[in-house]
Amino acid sequence: MYKLIRDILFCFPPENVHYFSMNMLKMLCSNKAIKNLISNQFQFQQTTLQKEVFGLQFKNPVGLGAGFDKNALYLNELNALGFGFVEIGTVTPLAQNGNDRPRLFRLPKDKALINRMGFNNDGVHEIKKRLIHWRNQPSLQSNQLIIGGNIGKNKITPNENAWKDYEICFNELFELVDYFVVNVSSPNTPGLRELQEKDALRKILAHIQNQNQGKTMPKPLLLKIAPDLTQEQLDDIIDLGIEIKLDGLVATNTTIDRQGLQTNAQKIQQIGAGGLSGKPVALKSTQVVKYLAQQTQNQIPIIASGGIFTAQDAKEKLQAGASLIQVFTGFIYQGPSIVKNICKEL
Repeated sequence: MYKLIRDILFCFPPENVHYFSMNMLKMLCSNKAIKNLISNQFQFQQTTLQKEVFGLQFKNPVGLGAGFDKNALYLNELNALGFGFVEIGTVTPLAQNGNDRPRLFRLPKDKALINRMGFNNDGVHEIKKRLIHWRNQPSLQSNQLIIGGNIGKNKITPNENAWKDYEICFNELFELVDYFVVNVSSPNTPGLRELQEKDALRKILAHIQNQNQGKTMPKPLLLKIAPDLTQEQLDDIIDLGIEIKLDGLVATNTTIDRQGLQTNAQKIQQIGAGGLSGKPVALKSTQVVKYLAQQTQNQIPIIASGGIFTAQDAKEKLQAGASLIQVFTGFIYQGPSIVKNICKEL
């Protein structure tokens, strides 16, 4: 059924379809009876799926990656679909429009997406209001969903001042999210990936961790990395993770690599710059997860992201050393049953 709906939706611009679909789901979930029907249809709850990772209790290991619900608009609806956790953002201090449209492209032959969204979001203060509303809901069910805060810098902020943007987002969202992810790995903000270099990264992470440890109850602090890093760069990440006592790593973001795609090369050239996600990044992501797990002897928990469509994909990431997994492109191609299907087989 979903395949038919998907084929129709794929006739329209991806970004328009995203908001249309999620707003329709939001409208349906505004009716309590319909929301309960949706929850019964798409949730799969079993105690054996529960996992404790970096001190948090996850009802299942399947999360939604950052970039899907950038502005914390759809938390109730995503909870109804059974996600164990949702990572909002990337959130920046100031609202920004992101890059010009079109900026999101489907590659159906490759089961992939290319995006160059550019950290479009409503800004930390507006998102903070939504999270306060979310936390103040009378329903206890809302508290079962773990919320991650993926934070970044504004495009206009020079790299030498990037730490200030991360600090603002960290402090504004501290009481409202369950864990933080520092995002320096998106290819769609000019110069951002330069912050993955060891010295630049140390400045940001050490500052945030100092702030964090000054709190009565520090929050888990994670770093999201690109799949395109060299082994030397991965070793630097590991060293920093141990030095700064990171609670986890998210591996990986989208890739700038275009090798091996089945989509027509001319179409790829017409699309231009952006991060590639979905099946083409699956192997590279798994290799990064496996390397990180081996080199750290599983001492730093890893959230695996990249090309997860099925339970078998999820198992490969978990067997490589991941503690949790995130879907994004797979959610779009597989539909609202993806969490239930993965959880049932796990």
